[in-house]
Amino acid sequence: MKSALVTGAGSGIGAVVAARAAQRGYRVGVLDIDEAKARAVASSLGGGAVALAADVTNEESVERAVGMFGAVPDLLVNNAAVTQFGSLIEQGIVGFRTVVEINLIGTFIPAWIVGRRMVARGSGVIVNITSINAIAPRPNTGAYPATKAAVAKLTEQMALEWGPAGLRVNCVAPGFIDAGISAPFYADPEIRRERGARVPVGRLGSGDDIAAAVLFLASDEASYINGHQLVVDGGVVHSLLGQMPLPSGKPRAKA
Repeated sequence: MKSALVTGAGSGIGAVVAARAAQRGYRVGVLDIDEAKARAVASSLGGGAVALAADVTNEESVERAVGMFGAVPDLLVNNAAVTQFGSLIEQGIVGFRTVVEINLIGTFIPAWIVGRRMVARGSGVIVNITSINAIAPRPNTGAYPATKAAVAKLTEQMALEWGPAGLRVNCVAPGFIDAGISAPFYADPEIRRERGARVPVGRLGSGDDIAAAVLFLASDEASYINGHQLVVDGGVVHSLLGQMPLPSGKPRAKA
């Protein structure tokens, strides 16, 4: 049986990815800093799923969790992340550092710990979760866009260094997803309507949309994909010009 380790899997997108992996026959390690949430998700999955309480910013904590999981995972999904809304000036140094520690360092530590084991074995897949904010940052999201852009570049570096050892490393960039840290936005029906209308496919994304992309990248169908950021956003990052108003009537030809 293949195995998958998912960080930040106690809720949100991580929990959905863990569930999709279990459905695909993986034995799943549900890793989260909140042990109660990890246990609740693991108990719902069956198939030998294991709850693993760990702080992704702490090397010893992650080493212990990976050791408890037992087998070297065939798939590692680095999903754990936070955001702190507000301007960069409001966020300050402490807040900025916190987001960097969790989003960037908290991606590197599990990848480094599991990646060494995968390299020794000669196989494995790592999927890091980034964001469309890594491509098009927006104001008042603090350190979040910078950390996700850094994770995307780190993904490329891992793919180059570990590819020759038999690993593939890719990332998934969610767009407007009604799950995880974005879910509170969509409690407001007007925001749901407006944001959904701005997506070219006409709807918000779901945790299932992200999980499907992750499991595709983990599959043999993606065996020649390495170092890629798969944007799962319904086309929204390409839609800016289409939302800009145009003058009425036919455009005037230049002399």
